Amino acid sequence: MKIFTTRFDIEQHLLQSRNAGKTIGFVPTMGALHQGHLSLISQARQHNDEIVCSIFVNPTQFNDPKDLEKYPRTIEADIKLLEQAGCDVLFNPPVNEIYGGNDHWRLDIGETEFLLEGKFRPGHYQGVMQVVYKLFSIVKPDDAFFGQKDYQQFLVISKMVDHFKMPVKLVMCPIMREPDGLAMSSRNVHLTTSDRLHALVLSRTLNWVRRNFNINDMLRLKSEAEQMIEAEEDVELDYFEIADGETLHPATERSKTIVALVAAKVGKTRLIDNVILTTDS
Repeated sequence: MKIFTTRFDIEQHLLQSRNAGKTIGFVPTMGALHQGHLSLISQARQHNDEIVCSIFVNPTQFNDPKDLEKYPRTIEADIKLLEQAGCDVLFNPPVNEIYGGNDHWRLDIGETEFLLEGKFRPGHYQGVMQVVYKLFSIVKPDDAFFGQKDYQQFLVISKMVDHFKMPVKLVMCPIMREPDGLAMSSRNVHLTTSDRLHALVLSRTLNWVRRNFNINDMLRLKSEAEQMIEAEEDVELDYFEIADGETLHPATERSKTIVALVAAKVGKTRLIDNVILTTDS
C-alpha cells in the first residue's frame, strides 16, 4: 500500500493511474478503523481497479472542541488493517495540507442540514461537505463509498455532489454490526462495559420497529420506541424518528423509502443508528 501525505503527491500518482485506464474507488474516513470501514474497502474492491482510503480527522465538522480532542487516533493500527484489507493507497494529510487558513465555505443545501443530527450538531454538515468536496477534488474518484449508519450524511453529501455536478457515483453500504447487534462505530471504544450493554437498546428498538412496522401505525410505533429507549438506564434519547428517506421529514404513506433513525447519549458517548424499513428502489 502506498501512503501519501501531500495533495501534490497523491494527485500525481492518481493521474498516472487514470492515464493507465484504472478506475478509482474512494473510502473517506477519520480513522480509528473497524470492520465497518473495511467492508467499504471490500465493496470498493468489487467495483474499482484502485482503492484509495483517506484518514483525516476533520476539524471543521466538530462543533465541540472537546469532541475533536478525544476522537480516537490509531494510525499505526489503521495502516495494518488497510494493508490486510487490500487497500492500494492511503491519503493521510496534516490539517494544513487540506485547509489553508483562509478557507471560506457556506453551501445552502436546504433544510436537510438542519434536521435530526443538524439540530444537535449545528454546523456539522457544513464541515462534512467542505472536507468531502476538498477530498473529492483531490482524489477525483469514479465511485465513493459511505456507510448507511451515517444516513443523513449520505443525503447531505449527495446534495453537495449534485450542486457542483461532481462526476462521482456515491454508494451507500450496509451497516456492519457486532454479533449482539451494536452498530460498529469508532466511538464505541469510549463505552464502558456497562454502557456497552445499555447501548444495545438502540439496535433492539430499531429491530422491534422493523418487525412490527405498519405504515398506518407509525405514530404509535415512534411513541413506543421512544418509551423503550427512555426506560433504559444511562441512556439519554436525542431523537427517534420514522422518516421519509429522501426528506427526513416524518414519513407518510407516500414516502418511497422509510427509515427509522435514532441518536442517544449512552453514558458519555453519543451514538447513532438506523434501519431502512421500506424502499422501492
